[in-house]
Amino acid sequence: MPFGPSIANHRALRVAALLLCVGLSLVIGAPRAVAGVANRGVPGAWRTNPIAGIHWGHYTGTIDGVYPAYQRARGRNKRLLARIALRPSAYWFGAWFHDADIRDAVRQYIDQDTGGDPNTLAQVAIFRLDPWEGAACRASLSAARRASYRRWIDNFAAGIGSSRVALILQPDMPFALCAPTHAPFDLVAYAARRFNALPHTTVYLDAGAAWWPLQPGQAADMLIAAGIRHVRGFAMNDTQYDAPGRELEWGARIEDELAARGVHGKHMVVNTAESGAPFLYGEYHGNHDNPRVCRNRFDHICAALGIPPTTQVTSPRWPLSAYDRSLAFRYADAFLWVGRPWLDNGSAPFDLNRAIGLAAASPF
Repeated sequence: MPFGPSIANHRALRVAALLLCVGLSLVIGAPRAVAGVANRGVPGAWRTNPIAGIHWGHYTGTIDGVYPAYQRARGRNKRLLARIALRPSAYWFGAWFHDADIRDAVRQYIDQDTGGDPNTLAQVAIFRLDPWEGAACRASLSAARRASYRRWIDNFAAGIGSSRVALILQPDMPFALCAPTHAPFDLVAYAARRFNALPHTTVYLDAGAAWWPLQPGQAADMLIAAGIRHVRGFAMNDTQYDAPGRELEWGARIEDELAARGVHGKHMVVNTAESGAPFLYGEYHGNHDNPRVCRNRFDHICAALGIPPTTQVTSPRWPLSAYDRSLAFRYADAFLWVGRPWLDNGSAPFDLNRAIGLAAASPF
């Protein structure tokens, strides 16, 4: 089964594309916010954080090649691969799964991620808009494509059912700002409402990253157009390598702008999968799709596994300033692994040597 296109296949186009449209004004109304419900009914679960106090699963299937490689490995390689294969991460679903197939694909993934335990959390990222990335700036969504999107989302939601899921919706969302019509936001808002209606799914909308050429107020307008009022909050850094502290600070500014627009009480998650030696997009000179793997844990401006997935966002183990810890305490539900730097170009195929190097260079 295909993995789909590269997460960042058109990264070189992003700055130019977004500079054309950062002035776009988006206005949309929506109902009262909902907190998120993934851990509802689990004994001892946190009431203030819907993905805390619940066991997080890890994928044991064969689609991406990670777990089979771990099973085959021995010695040092097995210990290093365990840092990826046995940790929770979000599997990406997109248009490469056909409308008619997505329900069963999601069901199978959740079963293999949770071991069939109804009280274990699975994590997914939905990358379904098509066309997307650079192509989104040049093509409109036809009526047939919009109908297909809604059908796919409905089938995906049916596949989740009552499972406990943390869902990242539409990585690289800022690309929707340069679309010729408002249709991408309408569709994402449809998905936000559909998934938020499920009994145990908590949704976070992608908010880009600190390097994107749009201001926090523009990010807030984007999130409102995409249905932020319906869901728990937003996700930062999903396809980037930035430091968690910088993303927390940028996310806090987006929180302020949302509040200024009457949207209160939202929370964020931050992707830390590839930020063991963090850098901004413009600081790396080379292939941004596959930045080089760090040679050791003291190397810099390179890729290494970052803070492991956790809801313990204020732990002294993480290299956060006191100010950033205060922001994490106030706004952050978790550090998640949404990115997949152990896959070639963040998409496919699994790269064994890259995975081992990422784990060996990790400071965590």
